[in-house]
Amino acid sequence: MDFLTLIQVLDSTIRLALPLLLACLAGLFSERAGIFDIGLEGKMLFAAFFSAAVAAMTGSVWLGLLAGIAASMVLSGIHGLASITFRGNQLISGVAINFLAAGLTVLIAQDWFQQGGRTPSLMGAGRFNPVTLPGALTKTVEIKEASAPMQLYSELLSGHSILVYLGLLCVPLTWWVLFRTRFGLRLRAVGENPAAVDTAGISVVRLRFAAVAICGLLCGIAGAYLSTALQAGFVKDMSAGRGFIALAALIFAKWRPWHALYACLLFGFLQALALRPDLITNLTGMTVQVQLLDALPYILTVVILAGFVGKAIPPRAGGEPYVKER
Repeated sequence: MDFLTLIQVLDSTIRLALPLLLACLAGLFSERAGIFDIGLEGKMLFAAFFSAAVAAMTGSVWLGLLAGIAASMVLSGIHGLASITFRGNQLISGVAINFLAAGLTVLIAQDWFQQGGRTPSLMGAGRFNPVTLPGALTKTVEIKEASAPMQLYSELLSGHSILVYLGLLCVPLTWWVLFRTRFGLRLRAVGENPAAVDTAGISVVRLRFAAVAICGLLCGIAGAYLSTALQAGFVKDMSAGRGFIALAALIFAKWRPWHALYACLLFGFLQALALRPDLITNLTGMTVQVQLLDALPYILTVVILAGFVGKAIPPRAGGEPYVKER
């Protein structure tokens, strides 16, 4: 494997890891506040559809992004009402959101566009286009003949959509918010000991709804990225289990932002390898079934959730509705 091929695989890794990373950070905010959310998959799918649908109808990808965020936050509001206001079972609420999104997206898409549950292909201003950084090369021939640092800059660092750079910036921003601000301290405290937070005169309900809203925002961006940047339109079930993989990455990272980045890059790398089975053949001399490579991220998800990568201790008050003592 030459250096340029390695860079191209890493470039695909970043592109494929980005929706996982955003969903993982979304779950991080929610679960740090004590609200377990397995509805990340449904929120991403809902956002992916509405962002692509609005972008197709208006020709503006930015309106599509706003629509995707709004759709995701509607589902977050439903989850918040069910689990915080009405103190329902958080896992059942998340499962219901996943089923709701899977059914409604196809139903509405068929009613609006009559294309078998798809949206029209997005072009031009209807999707996020790659951003070329200053001085980066764009022609394949030039990149092949360039030096290694220039190949690294032009192929790996440049050429991503603006949502990729935004998603990567969310990692240090999440770390700063959670561990360097009063809001983050209170949010983490709500997930560990909500009674103590309530005793201090701070609203547990308000903090948990804030965490759920942030979760909806990040899932909305992740879904919009899927349909308007990674692909050019919505197709049925296009989230393809990414929400569950993000949950596995969150457990693998033990609810820490920087570790979440590394875990998502690992999953993204496995997905990138599935797109280049020829590399495995060239390196090992063995022919590997594409279906096995496609299954690797899901196999790793099962391994992580089964607890084979070490004990991960969630926030102590996670999954438990808070009942104020009188």
